[in-house]
Amino acid sequence: MNRLFGAKNSAPKPTLSSAISNTESHVDSLDVKLAKLNAELSTYQSRMSKMRDGPGKSALRQKALKILQRRKMYESQRDQLQQQSWNMEQASMMTDNLKNVMTTVDAMKSTNKTLKQQYGKIDIDKIERMQDEMQDLMEIGNEIQESMGRSYDVPEDVDEAELDAELEALGEEAEFEAGVGMGSGIGETPGFMLDEVPNFVDEPPEMGKVKEAAG
Repeated sequence: MNRLFGAKNSAPKPTLSSAISNTESHVDSLDVKLAKLNAELSTYQSRMSKMRDGPGKSALRQKALKILQRRKMYESQRDQLQQQSWNMEQASMMTDNLKNVMTTVDAMKSTNKTLKQQYGKIDIDKIERMQDEMQDLMEIGNEIQESMGRSYDVPEDVDEAELDAELEALGEEAEFEAGVGMGSGIGETPGFMLDEVPNFVDEPPEMGKVKEAAG
């Protein structure tokens, strides 16, 4: 019935990995057979080396030749299978490389699309205007700092010679006042000694004693 109506084969399709694995298993089995044949050939050669020429030696020689033919056949099959395995491995590596390339291309496409969407939302003119506004605000801030740090009492342009003359005049005035004060106050009781007597003093001081203490 399946042949008449063409039913689908549900068996999984072979892959390169499974094919390589099967080939390598065949190569391993051939290596086992070759090792067995080599052991037999060694035995026949050892026996023939100890025998004289005759029918017995000829019979062993015929057996050894048959084993040698089988060995060459197995070696040929093994070489072919190893070459097939190598070809499939190269195809597998190329497939993996192609998959990696396609994955990289897909990632680059997705990244490119995302970048276009993100940068498409950015207005360069708005950024330039914002930068200009920030620069203007910084300049205004600097002007405000300079204005707040301005001195109100000291003029900006001051002549040092005028300051020196004014300072010298103040010194002469102070010396003059000091001299006048000393000339007029000789023999007089200082004002702080004529103040009211503190509460902790029992009797006020006598004027004569005050003058003596002052003299």
